[in-house]
Amino acid sequence: MAFDSLHSGTSTETAMESGKVDEKFQNLSFVLQSPFKVKYEERPIPKLESPHDVLVRIHWTGICGSDVHYYTEGRIGAFVLTSPMVLGHESSGTIHSVGSAVTTLAPGDRVALEPGVPCRRCPRCKSGTYNLCPHMAFASTPPYDGTLAKYYALPADFCYKLPDHVTLEEGALVEPTAVAVHIVRQAAVKPGNTVVVFGAGPVGLLCAGVSAAFGAEQVVVVDIQEKRLAFARDWIKGAKTSTFLPGKDATTEENAARLILENVLGDGADVVIDASGAAPSAATGIEVLHTGGTYVQGGMGRPEIPFPILKVCVKEVTVRGSFRYGSGDYKLAVELVAGGKVDVKGLVTGKVAFGDAEKAFETVRAGEGIKTLIEGVKD
Repeated sequence: MAFDSLHSGTSTETAMESGKVDEKFQNLSFVLQSPFKVKYEERPIPKLESPHDVLVRIHWTGICGSDVHYYTEGRIGAFVLTSPMVLGHESSGTIHSVGSAVTTLAPGDRVALEPGVPCRRCPRCKSGTYNLCPHMAFASTPPYDGTLAKYYALPADFCYKLPDHVTLEEGALVEPTAVAVHIVRQAAVKPGNTVVVFGAGPVGLLCAGVSAAFGAEQVVVVDIQEKRLAFARDWIKGAKTSTFLPGKDATTEENAARLILENVLGDGADVVIDASGAAPSAATGIEVLHTGGTYVQGGMGRPEIPFPILKVCVKEVTVRGSFRYGSGDYKLAVELVAGGKVDVKGLVTGKVAFGDAEKAFETVRAGEGIKTLIEGVKD
């Protein structure tokens, strides 16, 4: 889709008045109409619905696997695209304006956006697990618009000010880092642990990096693509790092036994994190754990897969899920990035202009690179 076609469509035409564009409509957005059908639209600039809200000028947005899934399928589980939706939720930007009650941020401040706003009133929110709020309004999840626009509004306490030395590109990667922080916290990784991570995509790599930052003694990354494993060996810092390429024709038991042997895991790993969502990863992961180990499902795949419940029972494995991020995860993600504990800049393998957003989605869909960023709308 060429950038020259940006101003086609009824939304822009409606905004035209006496040869001029009404300022309230100057919010160029990348909109998913239906699977594989996207367009650029001029939409109204969001209004601050609360005195605690802020308006953010978006500068960079990363592409997440969930965005690609909506782009190709138009749905994820029960979340179904029924009307046009702005894509994107991994974003950073600068504060454009603030509500009258905002005291922690000011115009010009550089921030990372936490793109899901809970109701703050339900039992889950009041218990501290607001990521499980049934009324969550999450960017780029139907029916809520995402952040691939010139402007985006949200509450001030869901914007995290970036230290001066952290770039806005790095700020856009705070979101997936927070996902990894939540997964690793769910696994209760502690110093001296051995951790096996299945899946060397952005979230899997970040889980490995965060585990190392949490003090894991050894991190093993598993993937079916050697080029991703090579990337992992070079990128992960702070822990003994090794990788494993499963045998295509090997059984679950054979792959698990070889993984343990080649990586000197003794009677098995302390923690297994699956960031792939693939059924073979779950089965192998349970097999790789020692008795009493911990397994966390961080990757989403098919709604239902075969699962080795006998092994889970006999080995008394702790099994936990992980969904988005909760209290303290974003703050810690910013601190890990700012402190150089997790090198998010090293994950960026491509950047495109806003007018090439569709091309970026196709690149990610093809499995090319690790993390692609889309630059914000330029004046």
